[in-house]
Amino acid sequence: MESESEVVTLAGPSGQGSRTPSIKGKINANGGSEVVEKTPLPWAQLSIVLFVQLAEPLTSQVIYPFVPELIRSLNVAKSDAEVGYYVGIMQSLFFATQACTVLHWSRLSDHIGRKPVILTGLFGLSLSMYCFALSRTFWGLVLSRALNGALNGNIGVIKSIMAEMTDHTNLSLAYSYQPIPWSTGAIIGPIIGGALSRPAERFPNLFGNNKFLKEYPYFLPCAVPATFTVVAWLVTFSFLKETHPSPKPIRELLCGERKRVASEEDPLLVSDAPPRNELEEPIPLRNLLTRDVLVASANYAFLALVDISFRALQPVFLSTPVALGGLGIDPPAIGTVMSFFGILNGVFTVFFFSRLTDYFGVKGVYMMGIAAAVPCFSLFPVISHLARNSVERSGSLGTEVWIVVGLQVASSVLVCLCYGAVFMFIAAAAPNKASLGATNGIAQLSVSIVRTVGPALASSMYSLSIDKDHHYMNGGLVYYVTVTLSLCAVWVGSLLPKHPFKDMK
Repeated sequence: MESESEVVTLAGPSGQGSRTPSIKGKINANGGSEVVEKTPLPWAQLSIVLFVQLAEPLTSQVIYPFVPELIRSLNVAKSDAEVGYYVGIMQSLFFATQACTVLHWSRLSDHIGRKPVILTGLFGLSLSMYCFALSRTFWGLVLSRALNGALNGNIGVIKSIMAEMTDHTNLSLAYSYQPIPWSTGAIIGPIIGGALSRPAERFPNLFGNNKFLKEYPYFLPCAVPATFTVVAWLVTFSFLKETHPSPKPIRELLCGERKRVASEEDPLLVSDAPPRNELEEPIPLRNLLTRDVLVASANYAFLALVDISFRALQPVFLSTPVALGGLGIDPPAIGTVMSFFGILNGVFTVFFFSRLTDYFGVKGVYMMGIAAAVPCFSLFPVISHLARNSVERSGSLGTEVWIVVGLQVASSVLVCLCYGAVFMFIAAAAPNKASLGATNGIAQLSVSIVRTVGPALASSMYSLSIDKDHHYMNGGLVYYVTVTLSLCAVWVGSLLPKHPFKDMK
């Protein structure tokens, strides 16, 4: 059943080559819209944004295949069961420092523009990766990841750029391409991390006599994405156009010049003035905490907590010996599994996300994706049970194990559909376009906080679950908790409005 809808507009698309046409359409019973015409995407600038965005997933994903092995080589973990604790601490410190700074970077971009903040973030990303590659102690690794989190505010700022170069008619199409860099990073990163770790041992003919790579066996996989980030910095500096409509010079901001504040007597607010969402001044932070912003941010936080918990558990589970409940596979094999996810996620999202939102609606897609988190976690003990039976029977992992692993990866792809959907809710929740960066910053702050807790919590619960001295809930503690968390995320998703876009006055 379909009904005519009012024309809806996004809070603030602006920038080079963008326009905001008033296009009438229909919204079906599921919330999906049939749009008569869509604004063409600004492909040149969008391609640059996607290229620049690749730096972040590449640098984050490259370490996962070898991090458990790296922690073991530092001799800080007394047993395999403790490896999860240290992996979780290292991951959480990154998000802790990001939580302290991400809102400030996003709000700063509302004043000085998006491009300077992006350049600063890329510089911090490259520097921290080189530091990580040269670290020979656990706390050196922790400090390197903390530096990455503190200097990198690009996550929220890039979302603001994409919202500013699009409008409500083509935003879902733009977000359908956003997984390309993340999926590419998820494909290439684990391959680089798995294949180039310990190169002196893996490729003795090429690197066997290289003393530096023997001393720093994980430098090469870290240096590749770090160098790519330098290239991304140069591309951004040379070709990316500023999307903020009226950025202030940094000198003016540092000098503390008093900005003009609109009042009731201000001519901008008389009866024939433009609507509030056309004002170019960022509004105070407390005024951003509307219900729409809080609900969208809460859903983003729950989604991130569910997703980061799964991403933290997966490599540790895959590397844990079969006798302790894992699969006992090496870094190259872990990289292959994670790369399979990247390929599947990228292809599925690019070809189906926009179509699914048109048919089921943005909320429908989000609810479908977040519900898929339940089988994601439920399949861990199933895989463990099949692996033990297979090894006892034949001495190796059987085909049935890899079939269920593939099913689990496919379920995690559905979870990733939620990101594009929740980004649309966040963009639509912004009170005005001048506060788009701050709105994304609030959402990213909530995500950084839960991601600070998520990896350490998930990894610690996993370590407790497989610890022979405790073996909580017969090794199922972590799975009971994460499934319950997924069900809570489904409930929070039900609080989202039926349609993200509505008249903003």
